[in-house]
Amino acid sequence: MNILSKGAAWMGGQIIPIADAKIGVTDWGVTHSDIGYDVVGVWKGAFFRLDDYVDRFLASIKTMHMTIGMERADIIEALHNMVAASGMQSSYVAMVASRGRNPIPGSRDPRDCENHFYAWCVPYVHIVKRDVADQGTTVWIAKTMRRIPDTSVNPRVKNYHWGDFTSGLFEAKEKGFETTLLLDHSGNITEGPGFNVFAVFGDTVVTADRGVLHGITRRTALEMAQARGLNIETRALPLEEFWQADEVFLTSSGGGIFPVTQVDEHHFSNGAPGPVARQLRLDYFEWLERDEYRTPITYN
Repeated sequence: MNILSKGAAWMGGQIIPIADAKIGVTDWGVTHSDIGYDVVGVWKGAFFRLDDYVDRFLASIKTMHMTIGMERADIIEALHNMVAASGMQSSYVAMVASRGRNPIPGSRDPRDCENHFYAWCVPYVHIVKRDVADQGTTVWIAKTMRRIPDTSVNPRVKNYHWGDFTSGLFEAKEKGFETTLLLDHSGNITEGPGFNVFAVFGDTVVTADRGVLHGITRRTALEMAQARGLNIETRALPLEEFWQADEVFLTSSGGGIFPVTQVDEHHFSNGAPGPVARQLRLDYFEWLERDEYRTPITYN
């Protein structure tokens, strides 16, 4: 049995079981959540939209003033080698840049830190269980927490600042809901832990533009919706307008498109997956296998 098949990591040029992967307790990635990362899916032996994910990762670490000592080709090679060694045909793959250890005692200067790269992969993740997603999931809008403002933490840089999401998840779970989404301080819909949010009004699909990660699956959903002849609006989505939507769905690299049947006590599309979300969910799994988006892996 391949010991890496349950999870593998790439650290310092070595591929190891994920259970053996470690970073130091004084690493600013641990002590300050000072990490930029991205997650790309592997589906049936190939990365999906790998170039797009690596582009966003590189843009993130540039914004964060990190230098990891690896070029784009080195990062791609590390991801390929790690997944190939694991043998996983479908996988959830993370590339990570951490601020690292500050070797100067007492220094609070981030420029002194030793930035570094690592990666890990596990079997493919559906952030909403596949059978639940097929029936439509439930979402609780957090009442005691608002999304960190984009003037405080840049949401377009995928990061580990999940304090607001975690608080919302506790609320949601205590209420019996699958997941949570957060409003901004103006009462607009933003995003949830690991997903973007869409509302459908007739033949128009609306999703937030500010205060959210511009997810690659978000981009794929917009492209699929346009291909279906739907109108697209990326703009502020006030909660009052959101309640008037015909249907709602979520998007994530961990499973694609997730129809939503209930938000708080409000039921959408008569408590069943709406026709747009249902079609886009089918389209997503078809797009996963399109040659133009696939980067095949050569397995050992």
